[in-house]
Amino acid sequence: MRSKIVKFFLVVSAPIVFFSCGGEVLPKPKGMLRLSYPEPKYKEVLLPCSYSFEKNDLSELYSARRNQRCWYNLEYKKMRATMYISYYQVNNNLDSLLRDAQNLTQEHVVKADGITQTPFENKKNNVYGVFYEVSGNAASPSQFYVTDSVNHFIVGSMYFKVKPNYDSILPAANYLRNDMMHLMETINWK
Repeated sequence: MRSKIVKFFLVVSAPIVFFSCGGEVLPKPKGMLRLSYPEPKYKEVLLPCSYSFEKNDLSELYSARRNQRCWYNLEYKKMRATMYISYYQVNNNLDSLLRDAQNLTQEHVVKADGITQTPFENKKNNVYGVFYEVSGNAASPSQFYVTDSVNHFIVGSMYFKVKPNYDSILPAANYLRNDMMHLMETINWK
């Protein structure tokens, strides 16, 4: 009788064991954090300087240094990022200013996967320059310089207050890149 019970148990349980393994077991992918930011709203910033521009309402404007007139920081606190804006008067030193701005970007070559430069020209407002997009784990994913070639020169760079990890900061870097490009496009000399 015992052997009949064991046989019955094996006959009934064997198909359950074999058919219960329903296909290949795959590990679940890691969930990725989706970062989204509000649609930017821009307002003109009137400065006691030789230039003005439009900034995103998401950012806060601070004077960068007391001893450097017309240097400003745009703080993006929620993204833990800052756009540094430095103004220089052109006095027969345009070559030096251009070289310094280009060298600032080239310092990131060590960590960058690539640097894309896009010429910028706004003939109506007499604003000319270059926008740099740095890909990879570089400290600054976006930089620019603009000038009127005669009197004014502005350098801008974006930095995050976190260790650079390109994949992690990419959504914020793209959002801020657009802000930086908008700032360039709206610069007016006085």
